[in-house]
Amino acid sequence: MNLENSSQIVVDLHLHTNYSDGKLSPIELLDKVKQLNIQCVGIVDHDNVDGLDEAIEYAKKLNIELIPGVELSSSIGDIDVHILGYFIDHKNKNLLEHLHIFKEERIKRARRIIDKLQKMNIPLEFESLLEKSKNSALGRPHIATAMVENGYVGSYQEAFDNYIRNGGPAYEAKYTFSPKQAIKLINQCGGLSFIAHPSAYLEDNIISQLIELGIDGIEIIHPSHPPAVVDMLHKTASEYFLLESGGSDYHGGLRGDEEALGRYTIPYKYINAMKKRLYLSQ
Repeated sequence: MNLENSSQIVVDLHLHTNYSDGKLSPIELLDKVKQLNIQCVGIVDHDNVDGLDEAIEYAKKLNIELIPGVELSSSIGDIDVHILGYFIDHKNKNLLEHLHIFKEERIKRARRIIDKLQKMNIPLEFESLLEKSKNSALGRPHIATAMVENGYVGSYQEAFDNYIRNGGPAYEAKYTFSPKQAIKLINQCGGLSFIAHPSAYLEDNIISQLIELGIDGIEIIHPSHPPAVVDMLHKTASEYFLLESGGSDYHGGLRGDEEALGRYTIPYKYINAMKKRLYLSQ
Protein backbone atom coordinates (compact mmCIF):
# COMPACT_ATOMS: atom_id res chain seq x y z
CA MET A 1 0.00 0.00 0.00
CA ASN A 2 1.22 3.49 -0.88
CA LEU A 3 1.54 5.36 2.41
CA GLU A 4 2.63 8.72 0.98
CA ASN A 5 -0.84 10.05 1.75
CA SER A 6 -1.44 7.99 4.87
CA SER A 7 -3.44 10.80 6.44
CA GLN A 8 -6.16 10.01 3.90
CA ILE A 9 -6.30 6.28 4.65
CA VAL A 10 -9.54 5.11 6.27
CA VAL A 11 -9.16 2.42 8.95
CA ASP A 12 -11.63 0.07 10.67
CA LEU A 13 -10.00 -2.25 13.19
CA HIS A 14 -13.09 -4.06 14.49
CA LEU A 15 -14.67 -6.43 11.97
CA HIS A 16 -16.16 -9.90 12.41
CA THR A 17 -16.71 -12.69 9.88
CA ASN A 18 -18.71 -15.90 9.91
CA TYR A 19 -15.73 -17.59 11.55
CA SER A 20 -17.12 -16.14 14.78
CA ASP A 21 -20.51 -14.42 15.02
CA GLY A 22 -20.56 -12.37 11.83
CA LYS A 23 -22.75 -13.01 8.79
CA LEU A 24 -20.24 -12.55 5.97
CA SER A 25 -17.32 -14.69 4.87
CA PRO A 26 -13.90 -12.99 4.84
CA ILE A 27 -14.15 -12.52 1.07
CA GLU A 28 -17.68 -11.08 1.26
CA LEU A 29 -16.63 -8.76 4.06
CA LEU A 30 -13.55 -7.49 2.23
CA ASP A 31 -15.57 -6.90 -0.95
CA LYS A 32 -17.89 -4.71 1.10
CA VAL A 33 -14.93 -2.93 2.69
CA LYS A 34 -13.51 -2.24 -0.78
CA GLN A 35 -16.81 -0.78 -1.98
CA LEU A 36 -16.76 1.67 0.92
CA ASN A 37 -13.14 2.64 0.20
CA ILE A 38 -11.83 1.49 3.58
CA GLN A 39 -8.14 0.82 2.96
CA CYS A 40 -6.97 -0.74 6.23
CA VAL A 41 -8.89 -3.21 8.39
CA GLY A 42 -8.53 -5.48 11.36
CA ILE A 43 -10.45 -8.76 11.42
CA VAL A 44 -10.88 -9.75 15.07
CA ASP A 45 -13.13 -12.78 15.23
CA HIS A 46 -14.11 -13.96 18.69
CA ASP A 47 -11.64 -16.58 19.94
CA ASN A 48 -10.97 -17.67 16.37
CA VAL A 49 -8.26 -16.99 13.78
CA ASP A 50 -9.26 -19.59 11.19
CA GLY A 51 -10.44 -17.01 8.67
CA LEU A 52 -7.24 -14.95 8.66
CA ASP A 53 -5.26 -16.83 6.01
CA GLU A 54 -8.12 -16.51 3.54
CA ALA A 55 -8.61 -12.85 4.47
CA ILE A 56 -4.91 -11.94 4.22
CA GLU A 57 -4.55 -13.40 0.72
CA TYR A 58 -7.72 -11.80 -0.59
CA ALA A 59 -6.87 -8.43 0.98
CA LYS A 60 -3.62 -8.40 -1.01
CA LYS A 61 -5.58 -8.75 -4.25
CA LEU A 62 -7.78 -5.80 -3.26
CA ASN A 63 -4.82 -3.68 -2.10
CA ILE A 64 -6.26 -3.52 1.40
CA GLU A 65 -3.92 -3.60 4.38
CA LEU A 66 -5.17 -6.26 6.76
CA ILE A 67 -4.05 -6.32 10.39
CA PRO A 68 -4.30 -9.89 11.74
CA GLY A 69 -6.19 -9.89 15.00
CA VAL A 70 -8.45 -11.64 17.45
CA GLU A 71 -10.97 -10.72 20.15
CA LEU A 72 -10.34 -12.84 23.21
CA SER A 73 -13.07 -13.50 25.75
CA SER A 74 -12.08 -13.14 29.39
CA SER A 75 -13.81 -12.28 32.62
CA ILE A 76 -13.37 -10.56 35.97
CA GLY A 77 -15.85 -12.11 38.35
CA ASP A 78 -19.21 -12.09 36.58
CA ILE A 79 -18.17 -9.37 34.13
CA ASP A 80 -17.26 -10.35 30.56
CA VAL A 81 -14.16 -8.47 29.42
CA HIS A 82 -13.09 -8.61 25.78
CA ILE A 83 -9.46 -8.06 24.83
CA LEU A 84 -8.50 -7.21 21.25
CA GLY A 85 -5.17 -8.39 19.89
CA TYR A 86 -3.58 -6.73 16.84
CA PHE A 87 -0.53 -7.64 14.74
CA ILE A 88 -0.60 -11.13 16.21
CA ASP A 89 1.17 -14.18 14.83
CA HIS A 90 -2.02 -16.11 14.17
CA LYS A 91 -0.09 -19.35 13.71
CA ASN A 92 1.47 -19.17 17.17
CA LYS A 93 1.30 -22.58 18.85
CA ASN A 94 0.25 -21.29 22.28
CA LEU A 95 -2.53 -19.22 20.72
CA LEU A 96 -3.87 -22.11 18.67
CA GLU A 97 -3.80 -24.46 21.66
CA HIS A 98 -5.78 -21.96 23.72
CA LEU A 99 -8.32 -21.34 20.98
CA HIS A 100 -8.84 -25.09 20.56
CA ILE A 101 -9.60 -25.45 24.27
CA PHE A 102 -11.85 -22.43 24.12
CA LYS A 103 -13.76 -23.85 21.16
CA GLU A 104 -14.41 -27.10 22.98
CA GLU A 105 -15.55 -25.27 26.10
CA ARG A 106 -17.87 -23.07 24.03
CA ILE A 107 -19.53 -26.18 22.60
CA LYS A 108 -20.08 -27.62 26.08
CA ARG A 109 -21.53 -24.32 27.27
CA ALA A 110 -23.87 -24.04 24.28
CA ARG A 111 -25.18 -27.52 24.96
CA ARG A 112 -25.97 -26.57 28.57
CA ILE A 113 -27.77 -23.40 27.44
CA ILE A 114 -29.84 -25.31 24.89
CA ASP A 115 -30.74 -27.90 27.52
CA LYS A 116 -32.14 -25.08 29.66
CA LEU A 117 -34.01 -23.56 26.73
CA GLN A 118 -35.57 -26.91 25.88
CA LYS A 119 -36.91 -27.16 29.41
CA MET A 120 -38.49 -23.75 28.80
CA ASN A 121 -40.34 -25.06 25.73
CA ILE A 122 -37.87 -23.59 23.24
CA PRO A 123 -36.90 -26.75 21.33
CA LEU A 124 -33.68 -25.71 19.62
CA GLU A 125 -31.68 -28.67 18.32
CA PHE A 126 -28.05 -28.69 19.40
CA GLU A 127 -26.77 -30.69 16.42
CA SER A 128 -28.49 -28.34 13.99
CA LEU A 129 -26.95 -25.34 15.72
CA LEU A 130 -23.51 -26.94 15.72
CA GLU A 131 -23.76 -27.73 12.01
CA LYS A 132 -24.85 -24.20 11.18
CA SER A 133 -22.03 -22.62 13.16
CA LYS A 134 -19.53 -24.78 11.21
CA ASN A 135 -15.96 -23.73 12.06
CA SER A 136 -16.86 -20.61 14.00
CA ALA A 137 -16.50 -20.15 17.73
CA LEU A 138 -19.95 -21.25 18.89
CA GLY A 139 -21.53 -18.90 21.38
CA ARG A 140 -24.62 -17.10 22.59
CA PRO A 141 -24.92 -14.97 19.42
CA HIS A 142 -25.47 -18.16 17.40
CA ILE A 143 -28.15 -19.28 19.84
CA ALA A 144 -29.85 -15.88 19.75
CA THR A 145 -29.84 -15.89 15.95
CA ALA A 146 -31.34 -19.40 15.86
CA MET A 147 -34.06 -18.33 18.29
CA VAL A 148 -35.02 -15.48 15.97
CA GLU A 149 -34.90 -17.64 12.83
CA ASN A 150 -37.15 -20.24 14.43
CA GLY A 151 -39.65 -17.66 15.64
CA TYR A 152 -39.14 -18.21 19.37
CA VAL A 153 -38.33 -14.52 19.89
CA GLY A 154 -38.97 -11.39 17.88
CA SER A 155 -35.43 -10.06 17.91
CA TYR A 156 -31.81 -10.84 18.67
CA GLN A 157 -31.90 -8.49 21.64
CA GLU A 158 -35.03 -10.13 23.01
CA ALA A 159 -33.25 -13.48 23.07
CA PHE A 160 -30.55 -11.99 25.27
CA ASP A 161 -32.81 -9.86 27.45
CA ASN A 162 -35.34 -12.59 28.21
CA TYR A 163 -33.24 -15.75 28.18
CA ILE A 164 -29.46 -15.84 27.72
CA ARG A 165 -28.13 -12.58 29.18
CA ASN A 166 -25.79 -12.81 32.13
CA GLY A 167 -27.95 -14.04 34.97
CA GLY A 168 -30.84 -14.87 32.63
CA PRO A 169 -32.93 -18.04 33.04
CA ALA A 170 -30.95 -19.93 30.38
CA TYR A 171 -27.55 -18.42 31.16
CA GLU A 172 -24.51 -20.61 31.67
CA ALA A 173 -21.13 -19.32 32.78
CA LYS A 174 -18.36 -19.48 30.21
CA TYR A 175 -14.90 -21.00 30.41
CA THR A 176 -12.84 -18.91 32.81
CA PHE A 177 -9.96 -16.97 31.26
CA SER A 178 -8.61 -13.87 32.92
CA PRO A 179 -7.64 -10.58 31.22
CA LYS A 180 -4.13 -11.11 32.56
CA GLN A 181 -3.94 -14.41 30.67
CA ALA A 182 -5.39 -12.81 27.53
CA ILE A 183 -2.88 -9.95 27.59
CA LYS A 184 -0.01 -12.38 28.14
CA LEU A 185 -1.17 -14.62 25.30
CA ILE A 186 -1.39 -11.69 22.87
CA ASN A 187 2.08 -10.57 23.95
CA GLN A 188 3.44 -14.08 23.33
CA CYS A 189 2.04 -13.84 19.79
CA GLY A 190 4.01 -10.65 19.18
CA GLY A 191 0.85 -8.55 19.24
CA LEU A 192 -0.62 -5.55 21.00
CA SER A 193 -3.53 -5.83 23.45
CA PHE A 194 -6.45 -3.39 23.58
CA ILE A 195 -9.54 -3.01 25.76
CA ALA A 196 -12.55 -3.65 23.51
CA HIS A 197 -15.57 -1.28 23.73
CA PRO A 198 -14.50 0.03 27.16
CA SER A 199 -17.72 2.01 27.69
CA ALA A 200 -19.17 -1.30 28.89
CA TYR A 201 -16.77 -1.23 31.85
CA LEU A 202 -16.94 2.39 32.97
CA GLU A 203 -18.83 1.69 36.19
CA ASP A 204 -16.83 -1.30 37.36
CA ASN A 205 -13.27 0.04 37.68
CA ILE A 206 -12.30 -2.49 35.00
CA ILE A 207 -10.32 -0.05 32.86
CA SER A 208 -7.93 0.83 35.69
CA GLN A 209 -7.43 -2.86 36.47
CA LEU A 210 -6.55 -3.58 32.84
CA ILE A 211 -4.12 -0.67 32.75
CA GLU A 212 -2.40 -2.08 35.83
CA LEU A 213 -2.17 -5.46 34.06
CA GLY A 214 -0.21 -3.87 31.22
CA ILE A 215 -2.76 -3.41 28.45
CA ASP A 216 -1.21 -1.69 25.42
CA GLY A 217 -4.18 0.34 24.28
CA ILE A 218 -7.83 1.19 24.39
CA GLU A 219 -10.57 1.15 21.78
CA ILE A 220 -11.64 4.79 21.49
CA ILE A 221 -14.06 4.75 18.55
CA HIS A 222 -16.99 2.32 18.79
CA PRO A 223 -20.73 2.52 18.02
CA SER A 224 -21.48 2.37 21.75
CA HIS A 225 -19.31 5.43 22.52
CA PRO A 226 -21.04 8.83 22.51
CA PRO A 227 -18.80 11.92 22.03
CA ALA A 228 -18.40 12.50 25.78
CA VAL A 229 -17.11 8.96 26.27
CA VAL A 230 -14.75 9.30 23.31
CA ASP A 231 -13.30 12.47 24.85
CA MET A 232 -12.89 10.78 28.23
CA LEU A 233 -11.17 7.76 26.68
CA HIS A 234 -8.80 10.01 24.71
CA LYS A 235 -7.79 11.65 27.99
CA THR A 236 -7.30 8.26 29.65
CA ALA A 237 -5.12 7.05 26.78
CA SER A 238 -3.04 10.20 26.91
CA GLU A 239 -2.64 10.06 30.69
CA TYR A 240 -1.43 6.46 30.71
CA PHE A 241 0.48 6.48 27.40
CA LEU A 242 -1.91 3.99 25.84
CA LEU A 243 -2.32 3.35 22.14
CA GLU A 244 -5.70 4.05 20.55
CA SER A 245 -7.84 2.00 18.19
CA GLY A 246 -11.41 1.85 16.97
CA GLY A 247 -13.89 0.52 14.48
CA SER A 248 -17.44 -0.42 13.66
CA ASP A 249 -17.70 -3.79 15.45
CA TYR A 250 -19.44 -4.85 12.24
CA HIS A 251 -21.16 -8.25 12.18
CA GLY A 252 -22.62 -8.12 8.69
CA GLY A 253 -25.94 -6.62 9.71
CA LEU A 254 -26.90 -9.37 12.15
CA ARG A 255 -27.15 -6.89 15.00
CA GLY A 256 -28.77 -4.04 13.15
CA ASP A 257 -25.27 -2.74 12.43
CA GLU A 258 -25.48 -2.42 8.64
CA GLU A 259 -24.91 1.34 8.74
CA ALA A 260 -21.96 1.10 11.13
CA LEU A 261 -19.46 0.00 8.48
CA GLY A 262 -17.76 3.06 7.06
CA ARG A 263 -19.16 5.30 9.78
CA TYR A 264 -16.92 4.37 12.70
CA THR A 265 -13.35 4.71 11.45
CA ILE A 266 -10.01 5.94 12.73
CA PRO A 267 -7.05 7.74 11.13
CA TYR A 268 -3.99 5.83 9.96
CA LYS A 269 -1.82 7.63 12.51
CA TYR A 270 -3.15 5.12 15.05
CA ILE A 271 -1.65 2.31 12.95
CA ASN A 272 1.66 4.14 12.68
CA ALA A 273 1.74 4.49 16.46
CA MET A 274 1.14 0.75 16.86
CA LYS A 275 3.90 -0.11 14.40
CA LYS A 276 6.28 2.23 16.18
CA ARG A 277 5.48 0.61 19.54
CA LEU A 278 6.10 -2.84 18.07
CA TYR A 279 9.35 -1.71 16.47
CA LEU A 280 10.65 -0.23 19.70
CA SER A 281 9.74 -3.39 21.63
CA GLN A 282 11.85 -5.63 19.39
